[in-house]
Amino acid sequence: MKSKQTLPVGYREIYSVDLQKDKKPAVLVNVLAIIIAVVLFLPANRYIPLTTLFNIGVSESLYFARLGVIVGGIIFYMILHELVHGLAMKIFGTKKVKYGFTGMYAYAGSDDYYDKKSYIIIALAPIVVWGIVLAIINVLVPYEWFWVVYLIQLINLSGAAGDLFVTVRFSKMPKDILVRDYGVGMTVYSAE
Repeated sequence: MKSKQTLPVGYREIYSVDLQKDKKPAVLVNVLAIIIAVVLFLPANRYIPLTTLFNIGVSESLYFARLGVIVGGIIFYMILHELVHGLAMKIFGTKKVKYGFTGMYAYAGSDDYYDKKSYIIIALAPIVVWGIVLAIINVLVPYEWFWVVYLIQLINLSGAAGDLFVTVRFSKMPKDILVRDYGVGMTVYSAE
């Protein structure tokens, strides 16, 4: 279904969340992110200990290269994550996507309204796309590069806690909802 540029007659606001201003959902999302990170970290650390990342081993330059790739990879990943949200918005008919960074959150948003199914796809698209890509890369890289890629994957999944939060929340709402995502917050409307 294509996004709508105007709210249909008879729709009213039924829910609103702004992770910059609403403390309770912001804390919940951040706790969820920590839980996801811990759940992902523990089994991976048993498989390949994190200490391997800090092992200088044969080459000091390789050690610093891995650390540089982690920092650069995380920044690059955050941009790619939001670009995938934006691409999904465009696929559903959005003409103009707004991108930004608040200091706490990077975001993609628009002034359009999305139906429930479309919005859930938009919310989950980066998790799925980058989850698959990073999992494949993780399998292919040498042992000493495992944590470089896995830390980016960990950020992919734990950093998407807000996307997971709204997916669960919106999936319980009426079928006719329309979601307007303006970046770090969203408003949900329904005719029911």
